[in-house]
Amino acid sequence: MSHSDVLDRQQIRQKFRSERQLLSPLLQAEAATQILSTCLESTPLSEAKTIACYLANDAEINPQKIIEYCWQQGKCVLLPVLHPFCKGHLLFVEHHPRSATRKNIYGIDEPIVTSTNIHTLENIELIFTPLVAFDAKGNRLGMGGGYYDRTLAPIRRDSLATKLIGLAHTCQQTDNLLTDSWDIPLDGIATPDQFFDIS
Repeated sequence: MSHSDVLDRQQIRQKFRSERQLLSPLLQAEAATQILSTCLESTPLSEAKTIACYLANDAEINPQKIIEYCWQQGKCVLLPVLHPFCKGHLLFVEHHPRSATRKNIYGIDEPIVTSTNIHTLENIELIFTPLVAFDAKGNRLGMGGGYYDRTLAPIRRDSLATKLIGLAHTCQQTDNLLTDSWDIPLDGIATPDQFFDIS
């Protein structure tokens, strides 16, 4: 990737972060409800038993309704946690209604890791990822840390059955994102009013 490509990505990030930060609390609340409907209609959410999600930060679309639905249905909910020993990677850790959490270095709440609450990618049927921008081909632009790309690489490398679905506000769609060899493409992208099936 050239220096100009890096600048382009940073500019795209800033643009789409600003767009979602301008959404009113009412629009954010409506989007959070509608994203559950989109996921129930168009993703394996209703059948999957073990689902990884995230806690919204920086005006990301809020998947809390998805998490609550999963709890009501007796599904296992996981959240990403910064890997304590493997820099730049994530672990997926069980999250319950009364789970103790603490803030990571980015100020995001995450469950506390124990020896018994970590799940490997092989055991996760569905992962919902946050993103900053996306295109209709399933390319995802994240915050720039590369955590998801590094952590999810074995899904493509080892042909795991885990489905990867990005969650986004409608305003986060762009035309064509620059991609790199290490970028992990998604199986689909859900917005409050549309589903992009890439698989």
